[in-house]
Amino acid sequence: MTSSFDSLDTPVAVIDVSRMERNIQRMQQRANGLGVRLRPHVKTSKCAHVVEAQVKAGAQGITVSTLKEAQGFFEQGITDIVYAVAMAPTKLQQALDLRKAGCALKIVTDSAAGAQAITDFGRANDERFEVYIEIDSDHHRSGVRSDDPLLIEIAQVLQSGGAELKGVMTHAGESYKCSTVEALQAIAELERSECVKAAEAIRNAGINCPEVSVGSTPTALSAVQLEGVTELRAGVYVFFDLVMHNVGVCTIDDLALSVLTTVIGHQPEKGWIITDSGWMAMSRDRGTQSQQCDFGYGLVCETNGKVIDGLLLRSANQEHGVASFEEGSRIDVEKQFPIGTRLRVLPNHACATGAQYPAYEAVLDNGDVQHWSRMNGW
Repeated sequence: MTSSFDSLDTPVAVIDVSRMERNIQRMQQRANGLGVRLRPHVKTSKCAHVVEAQVKAGAQGITVSTLKEAQGFFEQGITDIVYAVAMAPTKLQQALDLRKAGCALKIVTDSAAGAQAITDFGRANDERFEVYIEIDSDHHRSGVRSDDPLLIEIAQVLQSGGAELKGVMTHAGESYKCSTVEALQAIAELERSECVKAAEAIRNAGINCPEVSVGSTPTALSAVQLEGVTELRAGVYVFFDLVMHNVGVCTIDDLALSVLTTVIGHQPEKGWIITDSGWMAMSRDRGTQSQQCDFGYGLVCETNGKVIDGLLLRSANQEHGVASFEEGSRIDVEKQFPIGTRLRVLPNHACATGAQYPAYEAVLDNGDVQHWSRMNGW
């Protein structure tokens, strides 16, 4: 379905398709140059049109964050899928149903108990689940350390029937806290080396471990080399966002997702511009708050995407956003931004903002707008 930009109601999530396609090509070329497969994490867009563009550019398989995503993309014809969240035993039946239907679904664990639940269920249902062990490469969240005896214990459990060890995988989430080339290169190397060490430890124990999967957008774009790695997983690069801008892996002109909003009021004595883009439109993510540049709830632009210097969405209620310039500004906000003015807001975290909407409005180079549905829920 095609419409015009001016006819869009607000608030609405808007994709600049030319920027998105440029971002996709950049990451694919990066993976190609490093000699590894790119298995994009599609939790950022959860959109068939976006994933189609990634596959067309050369992606091999996808990574998902929910089994609903796995089901949806399998129905779109993608079979090679990694569900990159530690498998809850209660979800094993969903995973089995997908595999029985022909989806080459791979699952993840980082505990002996989780591995045992997988193998028990697999044996009981005459299935051999393909399983990755998640590695904690940077103490960011979950996973097992490469030198922890638990790693070999998990691998041995997975060899006991009902499953097979597909490989090891990691995500260096601490890279989001970096802001220099040197720091990004260092954490990319830490991510690579720890995951490779884990694979080597498993192999030295006499267990096959064919795949070594790493990746976050900052490390994928910063790694100097990926010796021993078989694939990259990265996600937010497809849109980028203000957090990634602060990390230093993209420019403002690379940000492909924004929220179209309308001015609905003012508090002129305070210099406030009231918009219909509250936290329900932007999400509550304040990821730039701990970085060197705090963008509030978003950076405000004109409808053509040109940044309005100094204008931020500084606070948000459920349906009301409050945009303002820096304190002391003498700008007449009522005159410059009258009620009905439409603006675009660049988000802190593209994944979180996208999740607020059932669909995107994708703006093509010729100005046409296409309605692209997305998947929500679990």
